[in-house]
Amino acid sequence: MAKLINISKYIAVTAVLISLSSCNYSFKGASPPEGIRTIYIPSIRDESGFGLPNLGEEMTALLKSKFINDNTLEYAEKTSADGMVECVIRTVTDEALVVTGNEQVSRRKVTIVVTADFTNLKKKKDIWKKDFSNWGEYDSSTGGFSKRDEGLRSAEDKITEDILLEVISNW
Repeated sequence: MAKLINISKYIAVTAVLISLSSCNYSFKGASPPEGIRTIYIPSIRDESGFGLPNLGEEMTALLKSKFINDNTLEYAEKTSADGMVECVIRTVTDEALVVTGNEQVSRRKVTIVVTADFTNLKKKKDIWKKDFSNWGEYDSSTGGFSKRDEGLRSAEDKITEDILLEVISNW
């Protein structure tokens, strides 16, 4: 009788394993919308009024670089691209983050807000339009503008990564 119970357990376990192995599970990673294999990124316009003349160009170069390095989509010129990500820098703010006991600001936070419009160029149709916001912080007690630039670079890096992930992740 004990042998019969062991055999029936074996058969039950085997049946479960066979049924699980026949299921099709898909853990989908990065995948852009259907039909989008190439991407174009025009120069990012800076409408923030923050006063950094090269901010748009820097973010454009960084965003292009992220797409090229990611290699999910191939970078192409507008005339041959399937999709386009057009971005506008809406605001840049620089505010106190940490104030010491003697009311000196020791750390500051730079926040960038960008509106991005992802378009299917072949179908001439918007895929999505979204606002992205991210920040970087810096030590304001020493270094002046060079430290602020570190905070800006951090914010730029985060926000361009957010845009890339939103474009290539089609959940």
